[in-house]
Amino acid sequence: MDFTSIEMERYIAEHIDKEPALLHELDRYTHLKVLAPRMLSGHLQGTLMKMLVRMANPRMVLELGTFTGYSALSMAEGIMREDAEIHTVEIDDELEPIITKFFEASEHRDKMHLHIGDVKEIIDELPGEFDFVFMDANKRDYPKYYELIMPRLAKGGYILADNILWDGHVIEPEEKNDAQTKAIKKFNDIVAADDRVEKVILPIRDGLLLIRKK
Repeated sequence: MDFTSIEMERYIAEHIDKEPALLHELDRYTHLKVLAPRMLSGHLQGTLMKMLVRMANPRMVLELGTFTGYSALSMAEGIMREDAEIHTVEIDDELEPIITKFFEASEHRDKMHLHIGDVKEIIDELPGEFDFVFMDANKRDYPKYYELIMPRLAKGGYILADNILWDGHVIEPEEKNDAQTKAIKKFNDIVAADDRVEKVILPIRDGLLLIRKK
């Protein structure tokens, strides 16, 4: 049975929470106006992220890789604490006007903090301890992101890493110059061997790795 078919995607969408109007508008805008719209998290993954955030009930959320803001806004839908903050970092400054436009249109705008620049240069400037981290930036840097995040991740905190199956390339022979696949495989291996954390792979879309710090 093909669980990735359009018919199955439609069935799933009809049996989960309805996509909020702002996120639906952002999805449409991204597909019409932005290159590589498949980078957007989308309804199913966004709904899962909302629920995970609601379950984790974090105060400090960090996102690495904002793109047009769909995933950040999805997580904001799950925020329950009045003092919660979402800090999201995007390296492409050309996306800033789009992100800002949709953040400002959100009822959660006061909790959203956009940072433009390289995660590796910005992370030390961000406040506090992180309770929930969504990792979806440069795949080549996943091992480095993990190294930077773990000391700042609260005990019992979560990391959700996207694209960790990488279109199935993680189980294929490596191409000589495929730095992204090599880095993702290295990251997956690092997490698998790390006894400081619990971890599970969710085979949704391009694969999500859910990590909990013990």
